[in-house]
Amino acid sequence: MEISLNPNSIFVNKKMHHLLFPFDLLQQLVYFLLESPVEMKTILAKSALQKRNGEARKEFRTSLEQRFAGASEGLGRSRRDLIRAILDNPDDTYFLSSRAMAKRYGVDTATIVRTVQALGYARYADFITDLRTHFVSRLTPYTLMKAAASEKRSIADHIAHSLETELQNLHVLRSTLRSPEVIEIAKIIDRASRIVIVGIDLAYSLSTHLAYGLVSVGYDAEAPLGSTGNLHQKINVLGARDVLVAISFGRCLRDTVESAQRARERGAFTFGMTDSSTSPIAQFCDAAWITSIANPSFLGSYVAPIAAMDALIVACAHLQPKRSLEMLQYKDSELRSGARWYSAATSGEYNQNFSKENDHAAIQQTKTRT
Repeated sequence: MEISLNPNSIFVNKKMHHLLFPFDLLQQLVYFLLESPVEMKTILAKSALQKRNGEARKEFRTSLEQRFAGASEGLGRSRRDLIRAILDNPDDTYFLSSRAMAKRYGVDTATIVRTVQALGYARYADFITDLRTHFVSRLTPYTLMKAAASEKRSIADHIAHSLETELQNLHVLRSTLRSPEVIEIAKIIDRASRIVIVGIDLAYSLSTHLAYGLVSVGYDAEAPLGSTGNLHQKINVLGARDVLVAISFGRCLRDTVESAQRARERGAFTFGMTDSSTSPIAQFCDAAWITSIANPSFLGSYVAPIAAMDALIVACAHLQPKRSLEMLQYKDSELRSGARWYSAATSGEYNQNFSKENDHAAIQQTKTRT
């Protein structure tokens, strides 16, 4: 089944999968619309020239918000207030029929239908689809945890459900990851002078994983850590021969998105990893991989994104096998030296020194008191 969740009509093939446990209404919506295992696909920018000329600097909005902004001047006050109320409370309205929506806001059904048509929708069903996407894009960890906590499941069931979802994510990645797409991105990285990988908050674990893997096989890659100013410093020295990788999910963090926008303006190739073709990362990068982070956990799952990154690192390593072997051989000699590894002897020496230091500190404290 082909489902378009993208205002620019980028299609992503979504597949429904049998799950170990049934989802409630909210979980079904989240899993299907945004966080479901999505066929991994490289999305190329619709018009790089158009985006480089300023479109990418616009504030990101959902499809429904874009329609409302475009039609706002032609709407009467009562219709604007009605739509704004619906947008501000999507968790209470995304599942309502036109009749139920009208009852909630104290208007007749015809008013709801005409208001939806004024936004450019031919059918109420199309409006509700965009409203659901708008709702899902604004889900928070609290919302997800609250939904999971309300279910009648044991802790063991929640654990099994989490593991089953992780397996589903990997299964979908394994069946849909296309080698040519991985090789295409690997070749772009291989030609780059510098690779800057931006992942913030929990996604920093992903950016460091990718940077470490690329450096291990000879690439000049880094995952900057620090403030917005530090990120801008790194981005400001990028040029046409460099690559920026932006990693963020859901609504996407502002600093990550703005890093991608700034890098594009400087001529660098931008590659994103995200979980929806409608996300800001997918919209503003030259190319993006869409991969699922679906999980009952409020943190989301990074199993599939890490597996995708590992595939990319493997491709990069085999594009330059001689260099990769040279780099890994040097590391191999370090690993064989034994200095980095735990041993009972070094542990005993450490404990002995630690004990002496503690004894010395205790003596000094006693002298201070006296």
